[in-house]
Amino acid sequence: MKILKFFFSIALFSIAMVACEKSSNPLNTDDINLADDDAVTEAMFDDIFSTADNAVQIVETFMTKNPGVKGNVIVVADSCPTVTVELIDEGHRIVTIDFGDGCTGLWDQTRAGKIIITVNGYRKVEGSTRTVTFEDYYFNGIKVEGTKVTENIGENDYGNVVFSATLTNGMLTFPDEVVVTREFYREREWVAGYDTWNIWDDECLVTGYASGTTYKGVAYENTIKSALHWKRVCRFFVSGIIEINREGTEPFELDYGDGECDAKAVLRRGDEEKEITLRFRHRKIR
Repeated sequence: MKILKFFFSIALFSIAMVACEKSSNPLNTDDINLADDDAVTEAMFDDIFSTADNAVQIVETFMTKNPGVKGNVIVVADSCPTVTVELIDEGHRIVTIDFGDGCTGLWDQTRAGKIIITVNGYRKVEGSTRTVTFEDYYFNGIKVEGTKVTENIGENDYGNVVFSATLTNGMLTFPDEVVVTREFYREREWVAGYDTWNIWDDECLVTGYASGTTYKGVAYENTIKSALHWKRVCRFFVSGIIEINREGTEPFELDYGDGECDAKAVLRRGDEEKEITLRFRHRKIR
C-alpha cells in the first residue's frame, strides 16, 4: 500500500508539473507584438514582390507589342507610379517603378520613392532572375532597404513553376529611427494564373524561412510549417502556418486561417489561441 501511495504521489506531482509547464508561458503582449512585427514585415515585402512582378509583366507585354524598341522607354506614365524600362540588350533590362513624392494606391497604402528591378531573361524562362533594390523607397512612412533576388527555378513534380526568392540586408527604418531587420529564403509555387495576362487570378503557395529583429530589437526566426496561400486579389495570405521562435520562450504559431480573404489570423501556443487583426500599418505608425 505504501508503494502504491508513493507512485500515486509521484503521478500527482508529475501531472502538477506538466500543468504548471503548460500555464507557465502563456501568450502575452511580447508574443503578440512579435507576431505583429512579423506579419507587418511579411506584408510589406510581399507587397513589393507583387508590385515588382506586376511591373515586369507589364513591361514584357509592352515589349511583345513593340518589338525593336531600344533605350529608355516610359511604359506607364498616366498614373502613379510611373514605370520605365531601360533596354540594355536582349533579355537584359532595368525596370524602375517610381512613386515620386508619394501616392496612395492599392489597399489604400502610401508608397514613395523608387523600386528598381534588374531583369536577366524573360520571366517564364527557367534560370531568369530579377534583382530588386530601392532608392529612397517608403511604404506608409517606413523606409525600406535591402536586396531581393528572384529566380525561376523551373517546374516541380506537379508541373507548377517555382520561383525562389532571397532577401538580404532587409531593413525597415521608422520615423523615430528605430530599425527592424529581415532576411529570408522563399519558394513560390505558382498554382493559378501563371499562364494568363490577367494578374488578378494569380495564386502561389509559399514556403521557406526568415530571421530578423523586431521593433524592440528582439532577434527571432520563423519557419513556414504549412505553405502560405497567396492570392493577388487578397491583402494578406489566406491560409498557412508560420512557427515563430525567439530566445527564452517557447515557439508559437501564426495561423493565417482557412482560406478566407480577410485580415484575421490566430496565434497559438499549445491549447491557447488569440485572434489578431492583420494590417499593413505598423502599430507605431498612425
